Amino acid sequence: MTTDDGTTGGLRFGIVLLPQDRWVGARERWQRAEAMGFDHAWTYDHLAWRTLADEPWFATVPLLAAAAAVTSRIRLGTWVATPNFRHPVPFAKDVMGLDDISDGRLLLGLGAGGSGWDAGVLGEPPAPAERTRRFAEFTALLDTLLTQPVTEHAGEFYTAHAARMIPGCVQRPRVPFVMAANGPRAMRLAARHGQAWLTFGPSLPDDVVEGVSPAVAQERWWDGLAAMVDRFGVEARAAGRDPARIERHLSLDGAPVFSLSSWPVLQEGVERAAALGFTDVVVHWPRAQGVYAGPEALLERMAGELATLRAVGG
Repeated sequence: MTTDDGTTGGLRFGIVLLPQDRWVGARERWQRAEAMGFDHAWTYDHLAWRTLADEPWFATVPLLAAAAAVTSRIRLGTWVATPNFRHPVPFAKDVMGLDDISDGRLLLGLGAGGSGWDAGVLGEPPAPAERTRRFAEFTALLDTLLTQPVTEHAGEFYTAHAARMIPGCVQRPRVPFVMAANGPRAMRLAARHGQAWLTFGPSLPDDVVEGVSPAVAQERWWDGLAAMVDRFGVEARAAGRDPARIERHLSLDGAPVFSLSSWPVLQEGVERAAALGFTDVVVHWPRAQGVYAGPEALLERMAGELATLRAVGG
């Protein structure tokens, strides 16, 4: 696989830390993620999330700013920011500030947003077709805002009048966009604007996984992911880009079986991700119970064997 400078390198590894703990406790985890050797660390950009909606949940931007202030190497990112409750103009200011505080370590994960908790907080959630158009305008306007000092824009969803972004990002021409995309239209946007494509893999319908073993469900997920990789290649080439030159991030925890539920599951996931051409593999910090529940000892083992796991993609 290729790195930013076009040379061959191994897999990179990221970890997601859910924004659930007060900073007095969360600080150590962000520092541990860096000390463990992870290449990037992420947190969710939601107002509330699924089964954890009534549990503690902190804001993304101040959390990443705090994490940037207590780390020095690891890249930091949003997993993922959406138009569900973001306006491109003030959000671009936040992005510029985070890139500055982190000294150019910010990765901007972007997605269209779903129909979950965030979608209706500010009003009636849009229909899927409108959500796709909104994401296209959101992404294009962010791109413009982050690459020029003053922006004028009047679109279907957003207006920017003399929006100033001075002095601009530390990273030039702007922070990298890591764009979540599962369907063809979002993939086209990722191929057009993204420095990297991010996927959680296919969402398996209930009738596909009902009554089957976790192993069978897992295999069907990998089959669907392989088809998505092929589709992204088609969209990238249609946009005039070489798919092999676009970084690809895979959330292993989009699969039916949590990546850190056992070492064989993690090892197989890393190997299959590399075989499909992914450059980056992302897992979640294990929780004590519920979603993403798993033994923290397995995370420690993963950290101790990162060099071996990286070689899988060499």
